[in-house]
Amino acid sequence: MATAESKVHVSEFTNEPFVDFSKPENRAAMEAALKKVASEFGREYPMYIAGQKVTTAEKAASTNPSHPSQVLGIFQVATRDHANQAVESAYKAFETWKRVPAERRVEILFRAAQIFRERKFELSAWICYEVGKSWIEADADTAETIDFLEFYGREMLHFAGQHAVVPMKGEKNYMMYIPLGVGAVIPPWNFPAAIAAGMTAASLVTGNTVVLKPSEESPTVAAKVVEIFYEAGIPKEALNLVTGPGETAGDALVKHAKTRYIAFTGSKEVGLLISENAGKKSSGQIWIKRAVLEMGGKDATIVDEEADIDAAVEGVAQAAFGYQGQKCSGLDDLRRGLTELFRRRILPVGNATNNPCRRLSNPCPTC
Repeated sequence: MATAESKVHVSEFTNEPFVDFSKPENRAAMEAALKKVASEFGREYPMYIAGQKVTTAEKAASTNPSHPSQVLGIFQVATRDHANQAVESAYKAFETWKRVPAERRVEILFRAAQIFRERKFELSAWICYEVGKSWIEADADTAETIDFLEFYGREMLHFAGQHAVVPMKGEKNYMMYIPLGVGAVIPPWNFPAAIAAGMTAASLVTGNTVVLKPSEESPTVAAKVVEIFYEAGIPKEALNLVTGPGETAGDALVKHAKTRYIAFTGSKEVGLLISENAGKKSSGQIWIKRAVLEMGGKDATIVDEEADIDAAVEGVAQAAFGYQGQKCSGLDDLRRGLTELFRRRILPVGNATNNPCRRLSNPCPTC
């Protein structure tokens, strides 16, 4: 049976390459981007509900964690009513967006990926300023953002259309994947571009509509992501942006009767609360809500006598001290068969790596 792959031809997926900051031209480009985005500090960003810019009387500031007095942007503080309006808007837009051909939705994702690619240094600069990532960590966040869009676009081409099932005599059967409805996307602050864009892109390319409520610690990067999605061709009605506290706006999104699913990345405490609330039927709700919950945890590394010590030292140092360990791949448990040789090797590396600013190619926003 034909799928969208027969109409849209794409190359095999490959990961977006990382920027080599040891090259002078790349360092110059990043320094220029940092200066450029700094000229935009203090701008006010609206919410987007039902295709319209929405502002509130109450405001909240996003600041540089390395320089708390440095205000990056001013944001709206959504109420429960704003969140409810966003869900209703997305629900209405779903009837149109779900009928847009898969190839068209994929083309928009690929266009967004290209825009991110062209503005790679700018997005990384915002990430550095808003969540305190080093250049290397910010670039990896941006590269993963591009990867999500490229990968999900290709996956949609594969899943679109009719798919064969086990044949039955006298019957003509096939299987199709269908969009569900409104998705509440609630990403964390530590990957402000990649996870926000990834969960949003996966929802949109499959024909769902989205209400995105970013972390209160990283709304600026989320706003930049949304602006690029709009520029690439995503209708404002299909992608609503709501900023504000999780306790009010986020809670309203989770509990709304027309929210079809919740995509969340964050702490176990909040994730379990979302799971509990999603499992309770709201008045007027006609589906069982789905919840995709990636909850905070840390990785363990086991080093035994047969390990490649050089590789283990490098991996443990990067995992334990990269972005100060503030990510799910951050090493939190090193155990079993830990040899004395490994102890002697890892301690000095850890002491050096703990201050990434000592490495010329990896400065942070405080430098």
